[in-house]
Amino acid sequence: MATWSAPGKVFLFGEHAVVYGKPGIAMAIKPRVMVTVRKAKRQKKPNSTYIAECFRQMGVSGSVYVRSQLPSSSGLGSSAAVTVATLFAINDEFEIGKSADELALIAHTVEKNVQNGRASATDTYVSTVGGMVLITGNTKRRLPPPQIQLVIGNSLTHHSTSGMVARVADLKKTRPQIADPIIEAIAAVTKCSMHHFNNPRELGNLMNMNHALLEALGVGHPQLSRLVLAARAAGALGAKMTGAGGGGCMFALCSKGAKTRVAGAIEACDARAIITGIDTQGVRKEKDE
Repeated sequence: MATWSAPGKVFLFGEHAVVYGKPGIAMAIKPRVMVTVRKAKRQKKPNSTYIAECFRQMGVSGSVYVRSQLPSSSGLGSSAAVTVATLFAINDEFEIGKSADELALIAHTVEKNVQNGRASATDTYVSTVGGMVLITGNTKRRLPPPQIQLVIGNSLTHHSTSGMVARVADLKKTRPQIADPIIEAIAAVTKCSMHHFNNPRELGNLMNMNHALLEALGVGHPQLSRLVLAARAAGALGAKMTGAGGGGCMFALCSKGAKTRVAGAIEACDARAIITGIDTQGVRKEKDE
């Protein structure tokens, strides 16, 4: 058997604008998904459509066991992490011999097939390589990893990525004079942030701006707003939603001394907090138990 793990991610800056070719910055986080694959004569029914598609793409049959530190359907890239870890475990267990680049491309194909063609390559790429990544159109570039402290707040409110993307697309179509300047402003915030990763206070201010612009696009949610405001009031340097919005997760940038206090404020709002930081490792092989 072979066991591999892959990290989740947060979108630090630029979600939704990145759909229209603007820059976005995503970062791998320490919570991981671990997948164990074992050869089997007959394909056992997988517990995920993503896993089933992984086996189909790789042309083999086997059994799989998944352990996840990431909440599902929360905007933290759990499906991408499952997909990446599964493909690498299959490749290892069956000695298929595909390269990491080939597997990353297959991972994106898996997500596209399961999500009816709407998946971005961002999540699977970040899960594969780890660290912090700048995405502009079809170009991806790793950035120097900042040492920043984050507290993630899971609103426990279900959201639909495709629904939120469609909402922004509709606003862009019906009110371009409103939507287009907001998208350009998000892009400007993202570009500005690249000069301030050594200045947490300014980075936090830019996160607050990005959050306000996303709310103006109509992808906010009352519980996300509650968590963002609670985190700021508890001493976070900045806080914003991550991912598609409409529910899911937010995160707060914190000093080391404020992490526990901010996490407590998030939990007090009937949400779940995760204290984390950047994971500079992408997908990796784990020791078999």
